[in-house]
Amino acid sequence: MKLGDIAKESKTTFKGDKTNVPIVGLENIEPEELVLHDYDINTENTFSRSFHKGQILFGRRRAYLKKAAVADFDGICSGDIIIIEPIEGKVEPSLLPFIIQNDKLFNYAVSRSAGGLSPRVKWQDLANYEFSLPPLSEQKSLAEKLWAAYHLKESYKKLLQATDDMVKAEFRKRFGTLKKPKVDIKSLRDISMSSGIYGSNTSAVEYMDGLPRYIRITDINEDGSLNDDVKSAEVIDDKYSLKLGDILFARTGATVGKTYLHKGGYALYAGYLIKYQMNPEFMRPSFLMAFTHSKSYYKWVLSSQKVGAQPNISAKQYDQMPVLVPSLSEQDAFLKVYEQANITKSSLHQSINNIDKVIKSMLNN
Repeated sequence: MKLGDIAKESKTTFKGDKTNVPIVGLENIEPEELVLHDYDINTENTFSRSFHKGQILFGRRRAYLKKAAVADFDGICSGDIIIIEPIEGKVEPSLLPFIIQNDKLFNYAVSRSAGGLSPRVKWQDLANYEFSLPPLSEQKSLAEKLWAAYHLKESYKKLLQATDDMVKAEFRKRFGTLKKPKVDIKSLRDISMSSGIYGSNTSAVEYMDGLPRYIRITDINEDGSLNDDVKSAEVIDDKYSLKLGDILFARTGATVGKTYLHKGGYALYAGYLIKYQMNPEFMRPSFLMAFTHSKSYYKWVLSSQKVGAQPNISAKQYDQMPVLVPSLSEQDAFLKVYEQANITKSSLHQSINNIDKVIKSMLNN
């Protein structure tokens, strides 16, 4: 079965007044998210492609970002988005979003993309993607199971967000914000053992047992954990090895501002990351990580990054970053709450990952 046998591209042009009409660009589609939630309105744009509720918006530029979501509203979108709809009688419409939001299809799309810095894939190429599909009579039952799993996953994600919000609220309650602090403020350099240290510029290679993990800017998740794309360094230089409690700051690109706390193991870090080691007289490493997930920190990152081809924050800027610094006893008291919340969040992440595995299993069987 080919995708073009069950689905087609919609090329409807929007005509009329754009006032109050939802506008969707690639930035509004969340990677690996099944349903489109975000849009802009009444912003200046040249978009002219019209989409409708139930159609799927596929990001054809940089397909490796895995942007494809079903719309639950009507609107207009960027020309870098392919609008896909089911062919009546060929596929259960509610199953199509799962067929498209699929790693195998994205890998295929990447292999068919053309271009330099911004590779794009065409619908004509996507239409030739081959996959297995159960009979139409079985598709509705499969779709119902997949959507049930998806909604359960969404409920876990809401609990995850609620836990995160609780911790941030507790942080503000105890310590205030950078604008209205309840504790001392010091620069990151003042609470660290040295100025920020840039990582290695060597290339990443396939990981083998016994080699250190090479932590790159793309390995760090939003929550400060590491993804599963484990690599090692082509040149192993222990000058760039990490010690327990070292904290890495992402300095460029879409991940600028993300942080990672090293909790042990042999690892090196790459050049787009900056390393700090806390001075134990002033700061617990885990507390600084909690600070880097506060609204005060996010605001500082937005106001400090140099915007050009790539957002960037240098080691010199990070050195001067203001940090809320309570006493060590106050830090320890807060960390009891913080660490318990992290245990809860870890359990929720595991549940979400398990549901993802179930969804993939149902699609591949």
